[in-house]
Amino acid sequence: QVQLMESGGGLVHPGGSLRLSCAASRSTVSIRDMGWYRHAPGKQRELVARITRGGNTNYADSVKGRFTISRDNAKNTVYLQMNSLKPEDTAVYYCNAQTYALTDYWGQGTQVTVSS
Repeated sequence: QVQLMESGGGLVHPGGSLRLSCAASRSTVSIRDMGWYRHAPGKQRELVARITRGGNTNYADSVKGRFTISRDNAKNTVYLQMNSLKPEDTAVYYCNAQTYALTDYWGQGTQVTVSS
């Protein structure tokens, strides 16, 4: 149906950058909104960024100005460019997608670790 495959996570020093990618299966039906969530140790899952099919974006206050979400509708792919990374950004990042039927799909998650 819809399968999300994440990549781009890793270990980076504070102030560094990473770019996450999430590709939906080629056979996917029309996707409306896509976004990135993260789950850090000792904290609940939180929304990081969201983007509509038309390009309207929304960011968590903690990442605003540092992270940029974008998408390529032709490739069914969403990206998260993360700059000026902080240790507080350490978490498992999950890709999310909603169809026009408002059905949610989730990726397996990719680990982002920011450490000196």
